[in-house]
Amino acid sequence: MADQCTHVDMVKVIQLPEPLLGSEDCLKTGDEWVHLRMCLTCGGIRCCDESPNRHATAHWHQSDHPLIRSAEPDEDWAWCYVDELDLMFEPG
Repeated sequence: MADQCTHVDMVKVIQLPEPLLGSEDCLKTGDEWVHLRMCLTCGGIRCCDESPNRHATAHWHQSDHPLIRSAEPDEDWAWCYVDELDLMFEPG
């Protein structure tokens, strides 16, 4: 595990979409989610690991996009799956 995230150069999107409709994959399958996460590389919105389908983690495994941020109101944290680090950022 690294002391610093080595993937910050992969951040391409930090602004949440408006309107935020829900987890893209859960909406397609009619499933429910607990919390929403946004991929900081492609901007996709997916469900958290507390949700039954864990779509955000599945997206990382399928795409190699290692950084997500919370898509929940008033939360400003991000996570790097590879380096297993919390990241703070200024939402833009």
